[in-house]
This record gives sequence, structure tokens and C-alpha cells, in this order.
Amino acid sequence: MSSAKPARHVLTDWRPEEPEFWKATGRSIASRNLWISVPNLLLAFAIWMVWSMVVAKLKLIGFAFTTDQLFWLTALPALSGATLRIFYSFLVPILGGRLWTTISTLSLLVPAVGIGLAVQQPETPYWVFVGLALACGLGGGNFASSMSNISFFYPKAEKGNALALNAGFGNLGVSVMQFLVPVVIAAGAFAPVVGAPQVALDGEVRSQLWLQNAGFVWIPFIIAAAVAAWVGMNDIASAKASFSSQAVVFKRKHNWIMCYLYLGTFGSFIGFSAAFPLLMSTLFPEVNSLQYAFLGPLVGAAARALTGWVSDKFGGEHVTHWVFLAMAAGVGAVLYSIGAWGAEPSFTLFFASFIWLFAWTGIGNASTFQMIPAIMRSDMPRLMPKADAAARLKASDMESAAIVGFSSAIGAYGGFVIPKLFGESLKATGGPETALLIFLAFYLSCVAVNWVFYGRKTSMLHGPQQPSILGAAQ
Repeated sequence: MSSAKPARHVLTDWRPEEPEFWKATGRSIASRNLWISVPNLLLAFAIWMVWSMVVAKLKLIGFAFTTDQLFWLTALPALSGATLRIFYSFLVPILGGRLWTTISTLSLLVPAVGIGLAVQQPETPYWVFVGLALACGLGGGNFASSMSNISFFYPKAEKGNALALNAGFGNLGVSVMQFLVPVVIAAGAFAPVVGAPQVALDGEVRSQLWLQNAGFVWIPFIIAAAVAAWVGMNDIASAKASFSSQAVVFKRKHNWIMCYLYLGTFGSFIGFSAAFPLLMSTLFPEVNSLQYAFLGPLVGAAARALTGWVSDKFGGEHVTHWVFLAMAAGVGAVLYSIGAWGAEPSFTLFFASFIWLFAWTGIGNASTFQMIPAIMRSDMPRLMPKADAAARLKASDMESAAIVGFSSAIGAYGGFVIPKLFGESLKATGGPETALLIFLAFYLSCVAVNWVFYGRKTSMLHGPQQPSILGAAQ
């Protein structure tokens, strides 16, 4: 009797690869879990990156931080978020997706409330802001567990698109935040509940800001999303696993290769999202950068959500090849836009080049995650030669989910590295050219890595294949 209540939320019979089961039962349950997951993940991304918008306003309201300190504050949420993802990526099979989604969403209240309180006190020391920046990483950690959870609900044929939708609309939280925060901090809609406004001095122009709204505005949405997760989501009994059984992915060569490639796609998306507002305002101070900043993450998130089917149809390895070539070209355009090779600096070209980069990071985020289940299913006959087809299928799904989560953790470190490289390049040379050249070399290396292991005709995804573990299982 004591287990009757949780049993309502536990799926003890889950066979998404069987067409009859999927059509009759599976699809509707998977869709419900996906569409509850999306707003929870969207809020996680909003909290993770909200600090980039808060940081851009701190000097205006009287906080005397250096440019280097500000770039550190934009980078720290990515550092903590990426580190948390390492642990979060293994928690769904241990605790269950429903429980962990609820807990991890409620944890977002910590930075939301903390930001709202700290920015109202001019005497708040720098170390407190460092702590809040690290706390924003709680939102970054959620991605690993969310993607791992959704990966269990869908069959291979639809997994790429489902992950793209979850991640793409989740990534949209960055753009929603960058659009909403400038609106709410300029309005006293929540006054006097959340405190008095701050006086912002931008040159000779004085205005009022309610910077605390950047944190407080999310509180009701966080609570509502957590309640929805607790009431409407499911756990899958067959997805239960210990940490030790999942930790086998650390021995898998393809885990580390996909971490490298995902660092190039998602690392670029989240790193550019964090650095874009401050980089624009630094290089083009005459432009009101915050009114444009949301467009980059919006394009990247939309590209991820809308292009998952392309990788399902044509193969993620082929799409990834063109992604990194396009991103290398985009970096070249950014260099030209800031005056490299004797060109006149152009904000229009700079902005358009970054929009191009954001779009291709989104496409690449979808294509790399589509590759992971295909790679593990192709490799499982070699890894488990004596196992039967059903055991191989279960193991490949479990390892794919763990690799999706872990690679998302490694990829998220790009959110720390990119702002820091921009900051160090500006400090050392007065411009971002050195950082951009490093990015260019890295993207070209990703082209080579993807081609050697997955893109060429003789790779494991295109050479002679052993019998499909899926077909044999059925």
C-alpha cells in the first residue's frame, strides 16, 4: 500500500521502439513529459544567463567593478553550471526524472531571490556577486538531467527531434530572458513590493532602474513549473540505474569525442550568449546593445528546435560537418567586421556575423545530439558481443542518455572559456582578435575530428554494419 501513490507516476511497461505500443500509448505519454520539461528547462536557461544582463547594468547603478571583474561575473555561471552538469547527468536514472525535475527547478529560487536582494544594496561586496554568479549555475546544471530524462521517452527514429525540441525551446530561455529583463527593470510594475528603484547614470543621462526585477520576475513561473513537473511527469522503471552502471561511459572513446564536438556547438552558443551583450557594448559603445542582445540566442534556440528533423533524415554527422565549416566562415566575418585585414569596423556586419554564428550553433547542437544514440547503437555489438539484442538495446539507450548528459556538461564549459578569452584578449591587445583566431582554429579542428571518426564513408556510421540491434530486438 505504501508504494501505491508513487506507482501512479512510474511507467513499469515502457516499449517505445514497438510501433503498436508507441502509437497506442507511448507517444501521448512522451509528449506530455516533453512539454512539461520544456518550460522547466526554459526557466533554467533564463536563470543561468540572467547574470549577463545584470552585469551589464551594475556600473550604471554605482558598482565600481573593473571590466575584467565584469567579464569574470559573466563567465562564472557557466563554470558552475558546467560542473554541476557532470553530476546532474547521472541523477535521473538514480532519483527519477519527475522528482529531480521538481527539485532542480525549485533550486532556481536561490539565485532569483539572491539577485533581487543584492542589487538593491550599493554596499554589497564583490564576493557576494561572485557567489550569486556561481548560484546561477544551478540553472545550467538542469540541462544535463533534462536531456537525459527526455532521451528515455522516445524511440530512436524520433529521439533526435525530441531532444532538439526540448533543448531548442529550453535554450529559448536565454532569449526570453534577454528580451524580458530590459523591460521589467525599466518598469516599477512590482513596486513597492520588491523595493525602491536605483538611479542609473549613463553618461549625462539619469534614469530609474528596478534591477531587482531581473531576479524577482521569475519566482512565480519557477513555482508553477515545479508544480507542473510534480503533478504531470513520469518516471520510467526500466531507466533506473546506479551511478556505477552509468560510469562505464567514461571508458567509451566516443563519449570524449562527442564532448569535444559539443564543446564546439553548445559551448559556442552559451559562451556567445554570455559574452555578446558586454562585447557589443565594449566594441560599439554608441549602440544600445541590450535591445539587440536577445536576437542571437533567439536565432540559436530556434535553429536547434526546428532542425532536429534534418539530422534525423540526413544523418547528424553530415550536418555537423557543414556546421563547423559555416562557423569558421562566421568567425572570419566577425574578424573582418571589427577591422581585421584593414577593413572599416562595421556594427551591422558584426551583428549579422554573430547571428550567423548563433544559427549554426543551434543546428550543430541538434546534429551532435542526434549522433550520440546512433553511434552507441552501432558500437554496441562490438562492446557487448555475447549479449542478446534486447540487452544491447537497453545498454545503448542507457549509455546514450549518460553521454548526452555528460557531453552537455563538458560543452557548457564553453560558457566560461569564451567570455574569459574575450576578456583576456581585450586586456592584452585592446581587441578580441586573438580570441577569435583561437575559435577559428578550434572549429577547423572539429571539422577534421568529425570527418575522421564519423563523416567519411568508411567510418563506423557508414562502413559495413553488424545486424541492427533494434531490428534484432524486435
